[in-house]
Amino acid sequence: MPSSNTFSSYGSVTKTFHWLTALLIFTAFPLGWVANGLAHAIYDPAIATTEDDIARAASLFSLHKTVGITVFFVALARILWAITQTKPGLLNAENKPEAFAAETVHWLLYASLVLAPLTGWTHHAAAEGFAPILWPFGQDLPLIPKSEFLAELTGSLHWLFVWTLAGSVALHVAGALKHHIIDKDSTLRRMMPGASDAPEPPEQSHSMTPALASLAIWGAVLVGGWSIGAFDHQSTASTEVAELTQVQSDWNVQEGNLSITITQLGSPVTGSFSDWTAAIAFEDPPTPGLAGSADVTIAITSLKLGTVTDQAMGADFFDSAQFPTAQFKADLFKTEDGYEARGALTIRDKSVDVVLPFTLDLQDDSAAISGQLELNRLDFDIGTSQSTEDSLGFAVTVSVDLSAKRGN
Repeated sequence: MPSSNTFSSYGSVTKTFHWLTALLIFTAFPLGWVANGLAHAIYDPAIATTEDDIARAASLFSLHKTVGITVFFVALARILWAITQTKPGLLNAENKPEAFAAETVHWLLYASLVLAPLTGWTHHAAAEGFAPILWPFGQDLPLIPKSEFLAELTGSLHWLFVWTLAGSVALHVAGALKHHIIDKDSTLRRMMPGASDAPEPPEQSHSMTPALASLAIWGAVLVGGWSIGAFDHQSTASTEVAELTQVQSDWNVQEGNLSITITQLGSPVTGSFSDWTAAIAFEDPPTPGLAGSADVTIAITSLKLGTVTDQAMGADFFDSAQFPTAQFKADLFKTEDGYEARGALTIRDKSVDVVLPFTLDLQDDSAAISGQLELNRLDFDIGTSQSTEDSLGFAVTVSVDLSAKRGN
């Protein structure tokens, strides 16, 4: 059997691409379906999950993503090969409506074979928190930043394009079966392994009309997705943020970032709290000693932690329904080497004495502070169902960066 196509038959390379693509698609679909089902249970704060559940979902997602990226590269190679080849003619070219539909579906299929995995890969690269891709070329993509907006947008596009791919595959399979069972022609047989006895197709010409039709369908997919709310992103967990009482402070925070970094499946995931208050009293002493105090209250539900935000709000983690705020009451000290905040950090119903070393850049009535400390999540009964570090590391790094001005 020749490797190249002719007007009446497909060559061995095209057939290999065809059946390899089919194998990969019918592997990726069930993997993604089952993994999504597990993920919905894991991310739902009302459903208790075990470490085994999380590990199983992560493994399935990793396999799904790895197979999906394989689909992307195989599809690109298949398209490049097709460009160099003679296109076998349609055996039913005289049936104009059916031929038009077949070519339109082919355009949809080729585009979705590229767009579905590409948007999924971009979503993975833009998101914080993920099951790793098992290919050895890393988890990020060039020019793709970590961005919640981009992750949500490409996640929605991936969902739409996967359904478009599924529809295209279904129509493609239905057409092949129709040719084989009803028309009893050689359309399907000439894509099977081995030599084909397909007859010479009738004379025909190809136009760009099916490509334009498929482009119109893509537009309808996007408009349809928008109309059903596919691009309306809202956390499945409660989005109501605890209302914090305004505090009186000798120093008023002008800009600030309060973030945490966890280790999920061996990779760091960083998120930040968007709502917190700080009552700060501070006078820089000439010698080491007590320098002031700080009382920080944090709205737990203001945390954005990538794809695991909803899970973090659950009863086994922050349990934000019962404990909507965390608090750090500390005395501020000047030491021989710098500055420290020493006091009780309360998360959930657990209080632990901690020390936060920080640097201070004090210029007249302006101050810039940067500090970091490491906590053990188990000290606060966070993630007790994950008693090992297989899925979630014990260490949590807390980082504080803020600028403040002395109040009048």
